[in-house]
Amino acid sequence: MIVKEKLKNEAIALRRDGFTYSEILKRVLVAKSTLSLWLRDVGLAKKQKQLITEKRIAGQLRAIEAIRRNKINRIKDIKDLAREEVPILITDPFWLAGVILYWGEGSKEHAKACPVKFTNMDLQMHKLFLKWIRKYLSITDEDLLFELFIHEKADILRAKKYWMQQLGFREDRLRTYLKKHNPKTKRKRIGGNYYGVLAVIVYRSIPLNRKIAGWIDGIVVYLNQNG
Repeated sequence: MIVKEKLKNEAIALRRDGFTYSEILKRVLVAKSTLSLWLRDVGLAKKQKQLITEKRIAGQLRAIEAIRRNKINRIKDIKDLAREEVPILITDPFWLAGVILYWGEGSKEHAKACPVKFTNMDLQMHKLFLKWIRKYLSITDEDLLFELFIHEKADILRAKKYWMQQLGFREDRLRTYLKKHNPKTKRKRIGGNYYGVLAVIVYRSIPLNRKIAGWIDGIVVYLNQNG
């Protein structure tokens, strides 16, 4: 009983000195429920409250920084592994063509992470890209979403049917966005051969986009060293 009372007094003293519950539990070896019971009536001065708040904020900032560092390390690992694959993969013309195609027309990370997304209005490019991601990224039809950007004055139903038939996807995989008509713009591509601009998006593919970025970096280094 004396030992318990001593621990209680120590805990109260630490609390009044501005220690947090976590800090006290490291010094006073009791259950958290017991500590809460002991300290529930312990009032804190403004300065003590401020100190505890500052410690809590500092702990949150440390946790955020740890998450940020872990994220940076994960991204670096993905890209480093991708770069190491380049000397072997670069002998495959189809792989190389796909990476270069994505380099030109795909979405790259800048201010924020983004999934694999390829945007173009050329059917053959889309066919090549879809074949490429299926072979080298193991993408299935269920991983894919399509977005059509088309002028509101165009034949929208015809354009949707064209892309779905040519690329073999269902209408429930397609989102359509209309471009507003601007009478000041002289548009030449809204006639019979106009089917809008199509974007192919891969679900949950941020790591894959970083892998492609690593391939691109690796190709640049390889060609600079061996070109």
